[in-house]
Amino acid sequence: MERVNTTSQDFIFEADTIDEGVAVGMMQAVVSHGPEKYALETVPVPIVGAGEALVQVEAVGICASDLKCYHGAAKFWGDESRPAWAETEVIPGHEFVGRVVEIDDVAAARWDVGVGDRVTSEQIVPCWNCHYCKRGLYWMCGPHDIYGFKRRTPGAMAEFMVFPADALVHKISSDLDAAHAAFVEPLSCALHAVERGCITFEDVVVVAGCGPIGLGMVAGAAAKSAAMVIALDSVDHKLDLARRCGATHTFNIGREDAVTAVRELTGGLGADVYLEASGHPSAVIQGLNLLRKLGRFVEYSVFGSDVTVDWTIISDDKELDVLGAHLGPHCWPSAARLIESGRLPMADIVTHQLPLADFQRGLDLVGDGSSSIKVALIPG
Repeated sequence: MERVNTTSQDFIFEADTIDEGVAVGMMQAVVSHGPEKYALETVPVPIVGAGEALVQVEAVGICASDLKCYHGAAKFWGDESRPAWAETEVIPGHEFVGRVVEIDDVAAARWDVGVGDRVTSEQIVPCWNCHYCKRGLYWMCGPHDIYGFKRRTPGAMAEFMVFPADALVHKISSDLDAAHAAFVEPLSCALHAVERGCITFEDVVVVAGCGPIGLGMVAGAAAKSAAMVIALDSVDHKLDLARRCGATHTFNIGREDAVTAVRELTGGLGADVYLEASGHPSAVIQGLNLLRKLGRFVEYSVFGSDVTVDWTIISDDKELDVLGAHLGPHCWPSAARLIESGRLPMADIVTHQLPLADFQRGLDLVGDGSSSIKVALIPG
């Protein structure tokens, strides 16, 4: 793992050194001014309002959706008709961990946290008043204010951020490396996809793609005690990590045909569940072909282009269940426990920890993908 020491005497993450009323002065933050126009700037430390919390950011991860926003959705897809889905003049960053530095009694009671506690917040700040929120489906909230995408909810690529009063907040162990603790966000997403697959003890589960989400899916499927957890990727060291996360079988799709390999393992039947985490169009077709009849396909990816498939496979041929997965509702406590358990090789999953000033290098590493798995920025 590559790690840069960014510790300074100005920002110390110890409970007894944090003073309330710190929301005075300036801070460093990455600010989006549009596609490929991100800049490290000096901006005011946000002022915390009633029922909110000011948090000193310890670590923030970079994911594929951050990269899509950086390039602009239209350019990312090669389709100028697609609207931008991230606002400008916003601080990015939606997977993070930090320390509470200022909070009032109302917020402290609501979230059961206090000054000095290490915390994270679910990436979406629900409105709690729309069609979905009123039915308990908060992760599909209509306004869909996710940290780092909307001006109402600035993100964590900064030294400080605010948790709004409507946020969902969780405590995180202080014993974890900060960048490892910030992995709770992508891991919660992976576990939600696993839950969408309704995995049982007898199931053969295939995970396509062994990036951060895919490795989390492997760990989640293994925790469900599936009969087989098969990981697919074209990079051997990622497949090695998949085995350490709980995969029972791995196949390098650059050397082996995944459909043939899975059928041979299952007596010609095919897999029960396919979890797609690669974002490659070919992985969608691969999954439809290697699933058995009445199998379950779960999609959780950021795609760079449209995908066309023969829908007859889904209907007339196999009667498949095709399921989407979005965010990580109700999975955050489980994700935190899984990281805290030490069962994941976090030191090898988080391949890069960089200072905030190196945000551009971080984005480039995620875009290239050949030498990184999870890249984290360390403000301060």
